[in-house]
Amino acid sequence: MMRRLTAAVLLLTLMGILVGSAHAARPESVEIKDRAGNHGTLPITVTDDGAAYIAPDRLAAMLKGAWHVKGDRATLTIGKHTAEFVRGQSSARVAGQTIALDSAARVVGQSWLVSRDFLGKGLPRLSAGVSVVAVSESRKPQTRTVQGSVPLEEMRYRSYPSFTRIVIETGAKLAYAVVSTGDEVRVRLPGLSLSDSRVEEIGDGLVQEVRLEPADGVAVLRVMLEGTAGEVKHTTLVDPYRLVLDVYRPREPGSEPGRSGQMQPLKLIVLDAGHGGHDTGAVGPSGLMEKEIVLDVTRRVARRVESGLGVKVVMSRDSDVFVPLRERTNFANKQRADLFVSIHANAHPQAVSEGVETYFLSSEASDNVARQVAAVENGVVQLEGSGGSRQRGDMLKSILWDLAQSEFQEESSFMAETVQDSMSKSLSLVNRGVKQAGFYVLGGAAMPAILIEIGFLTNRKEEKKLGTAEHREALARAIY
Repeated sequence: MMRRLTAAVLLLTLMGILVGSAHAARPESVEIKDRAGNHGTLPITVTDDGAAYIAPDRLAAMLKGAWHVKGDRATLTIGKHTAEFVRGQSSARVAGQTIALDSAARVVGQSWLVSRDFLGKGLPRLSAGVSVVAVSESRKPQTRTVQGSVPLEEMRYRSYPSFTRIVIETGAKLAYAVVSTGDEVRVRLPGLSLSDSRVEEIGDGLVQEVRLEPADGVAVLRVMLEGTAGEVKHTTLVDPYRLVLDVYRPREPGSEPGRSGQMQPLKLIVLDAGHGGHDTGAVGPSGLMEKEIVLDVTRRVARRVESGLGVKVVMSRDSDVFVPLRERTNFANKQRADLFVSIHANAHPQAVSEGVETYFLSSEASDNVARQVAAVENGVVQLEGSGGSRQRGDMLKSILWDLAQSEFQEESSFMAETVQDSMSKSLSLVNRGVKQAGFYVLGGAAMPAILIEIGFLTNRKEEKKLGTAEHREALARAIY
């Protein structure tokens, strides 16, 4: 009787939060406790599409924090740290750092709901030592928590022709130990804080699935193989801290080791036409606007790729609209794209500057010119409203922490070289080379990403070329 009464009370509580929402589904809950002794039960709402949510205002009250809403933005403050949410966005800014979440924040009635995985990815950054324990429908606690000092930010993978890469991103440096057995690779991660088990089904012919779960009091990454693996390589990257594990396929007798940075077969490409809307980009002497030129070229590239390669193409914008820089790669990540290509036209105070160049992301610019080009393109952030202005002052730090994509630099470099070589040779244009710089628009891409500058609008000769349909089609053919 008591069990039924408890379940009934929990169900009524969830119904009150959802205000009769048609999305409500089965009830579930977690027990939360911090080092200060604050604790309580937090209901979980699971929608019909399988997305799980929590009520952040209840979490704030439980941990003696604060919850504030202003329009489409809201903040959760616990102690000295704050998490920022934006309605409709599947990410959060936690203690000054961006984390990706499984589901977008939503509002039902007057109540906000945020993705359940915030408890594992974001909450440990707000409240050190917090524990999250799942409670089953029978009310029997099932602890799936490993309390550690290092929070887990994200686990992701990518399959390549010769190997499968697994990346564990954490909030700080983490000790680890790798052990390979016949049918799996195990990585012990002492010190990693794990609020729940994670499972990624891969099934690429090499790795069956990846599991991150507690074992003997510590977090363990288990890479379950479908057959026999070849060499297993592991390394660490910083800004942000990542453990990168590469599991290679067995080599055929007499074959050479595969290039670690080779591109995987492309299934989906996101093409990004720079600028748009109230952001015109560069403007030529005759008034030709970058936003119009690059949109036309991007559309032409999309048609050629889809018809010639049979690869699906999605554009970040297909009309004259303004898209904030951060949302462009967020869009590519949600699409699970294999490649992100951003197309722009260049500008320079010296009108004689000419040629084409291709960039890939780096925390350090390859030269002063690259640094200047990145500064011009990144200046769009000031058009994104007050939030963008605030971020602009700390832009480089943001790029270094949560936007640098070092694990894709080899692939990005390879693609940049291929495109640059094609443009300079087939069009007989001045080859300004492949360069590196901290482009905001490339940041955060969970795939190889490049930025192409198709010419200088500030050069009268190149502006005239860019104004012709023939030249834009030739550019599209060269990029393709």
